[in-house]
Amino acid sequence: MLTKAKQTSDFIIQTVAPIFNKNGYAATSLSDITKATGLTKGAIYGNFKNKEELAIATFNFTVKNMLRRITDHQSLSNSPIEKLYLITDFYRNYYNYSQELGGCPVLNMGVDSKHQNPSMFQHVKYTIHKIQNNVAKLIEEGKLQNEIKLDIDTILYSKRLYTMIIGAIFMTHTIEDNNYLLETMDQIDQMIHKELKK
Repeated sequence: MLTKAKQTSDFIIQTVAPIFNKNGYAATSLSDITKATGLTKGAIYGNFKNKEELAIATFNFTVKNMLRRITDHQSLSNSPIEKLYLITDFYRNYYNYSQELGGCPVLNMGVDSKHQNPSMFQHVKYTIHKIQNNVAKLIEEGKLQNEIKLDIDTILYSKRLYTMIIGAIFMTHTIEDNNYLLETMDQIDQMIHKELKK
């Protein structure tokens, strides 16, 4: 059973995560946080050392939930190559999902923290490497299961796949047109079929 302090900190994180994600670190004020949570400044800082610690906690919370959704979606198949297709399938619906979050957390916080918050930026970079490594593991597993060509450069393709995805997310959110994501996911599917699939 969660302690009262843990329940309070979880409530704060869940409540202010979309605010940090949408507004960014610098533009999210303490008054935004107290107004959203209904808690006092003392209650906020009784659970978090400072605003930076809270911002990082909200980013990690948002990303963890996002990665869990992707993992759950991939569990629809045991085939590595099919799991790659399930990644693109997930991102076809990402625009609506990320709207609820205040935008894509990796993209938003990556841009926001690059020159303002080195600690947050390290968390963003870690997340990007983690996502790319997960794709690389699928490609390697696909090679072992004789589904993916053995001569494929695993790291190159894992970076290429995620670069295409994050670029499409940027364009979709900026232009407010989901077709950027839909068409890019089709392109990635073609790449998987023509270049990776054995």
